[in-house]
Amino acid sequence: MEKSEIPFLTATELAGLIKSREVSSVEATQAYLDRIDAVDSQLNSYITVCREEALDQARSAEDQIAAGNYRGPMHGIPVGVKDQFNTKGILTTGGSSILKDFVPDEDSTVVSKLKNAGAVVLGKLNMSEYAMGDAFHHPYGRPRNPWDLSRNPGTSSSGSGAATAAHLCATSLGEDTGGSIRGPAAFCGLAGIRPSYGRVSRYGVLGASWSMDIVGPISRTVSDCAMTLGAIAGYDPKDPHTWNVPVPDYLSGLHGGIQGLKVGVIAERVDTDAVDPEVKQGVQRAITVLGELGAEIQDVSIPLIVQSAVISSAVIMVDAQAPHARTMAEHLGEYDHNNRVRLLSGAIVPARVHQKAVRLRDMLRQQILAVLQQVDVLIMPTSSVPATLIPAKAGINSKEEVLEGYAGRRSFTAPFNLANLPAMSINCGFTSGNLPIGLQLAGKPFTEETLFRVAHSFEQATDWHNRRTPI
Repeated sequence: MEKSEIPFLTATELAGLIKSREVSSVEATQAYLDRIDAVDSQLNSYITVCREEALDQARSAEDQIAAGNYRGPMHGIPVGVKDQFNTKGILTTGGSSILKDFVPDEDSTVVSKLKNAGAVVLGKLNMSEYAMGDAFHHPYGRPRNPWDLSRNPGTSSSGSGAATAAHLCATSLGEDTGGSIRGPAAFCGLAGIRPSYGRVSRYGVLGASWSMDIVGPISRTVSDCAMTLGAIAGYDPKDPHTWNVPVPDYLSGLHGGIQGLKVGVIAERVDTDAVDPEVKQGVQRAITVLGELGAEIQDVSIPLIVQSAVISSAVIMVDAQAPHARTMAEHLGEYDHNNRVRLLSGAIVPARVHQKAVRLRDMLRQQILAVLQQVDVLIMPTSSVPATLIPAKAGINSKEEVLEGYAGRRSFTAPFNLANLPAMSINCGFTSGNLPIGLQLAGKPFTEETLFRVAHSFEQATDWHNRRTPI
């Protein structure tokens, strides 16, 4: 195989070739480094490329595999990790100039788990400052969408989406508070999952909201996503919020089919003028495909879901403000303008407003769980619109713009981070402008394997995931 073609393999395909020693981890790592050198200046998907460290890890993986010590499907696979995760001896900025000199003295648990699985860490991926959403200023370069360089690759795991879609890593890690895995996956045509709360450790992760932050993979295919989650999931005594429950073999669970599986289509989020017509058409086509594959399709209603973005923002702003209070006092002017507004707003949210948001959050969770007693999986668009244009200026122009934002794409990912349920986005088509369309699936707590099975069945019946970005 030509070395230049290695980055275009899926992580699952590459794993098979590395295991059989038809491709070495060193060859694969060098191929990705070469592609990063060739195209990332257009995308700004990496903040730090760990060239020498990655090649050292690849040589170690190659030696271990040659000696018969194969650790599993992630062994030797080159990955990128969001710069939100601590990496021992390697700059970890959180996308902020405030942390431009921060070098942790230990790895986050998810990075440690990747290394224990034999993965090769190519580098640290660009992101919105402190993982707090739509930042305007990016001190390490504005990340761009490889499908259209004038557009946003999604926030806040921007680099994870851009690098994975542009074949600058085999798979990646992101983090999702209000949609920061699912949004980039939708905008970049990828498979990304926000696991159940407590499925993956957050130790060593720079957080935005203690009650909603979740680490998960952004990958090119569902099997890649399943393979990556399998490497990082599991109980961690360093994180008291993780659950000590078994982690399934996600890869082996992909192939059961979906005959008789009950799929609930959320009427308030599909049959609504809030969804771009081409997005709606793509999602409806996907629902038809699932029905043809044997799923039982039925409409369901979750009335409070239309208010989810407002509820989510009220909780996240307060959650985020508390750990930033001291840094704000010392470095307020160094924050991105949009984040400065968010954090200052979070500091003055009245207690009664926060309490109302928390109670509404619980009501929404109960509504969603009640519907999930009737169906196995919920379906809706991941975003109401395809990838948006990169904004020309910071800040908010009008009250109407704010209200439109709360009624739009934010309210499509917010329901499931509020409910702390697993949710994933997969590519279900393209607009006439060749922009990806995201289909979102959600399920009961700790049913990631069910979401993977539905998503994989759809993916195998279609070919959207085979398209390459023009870059």
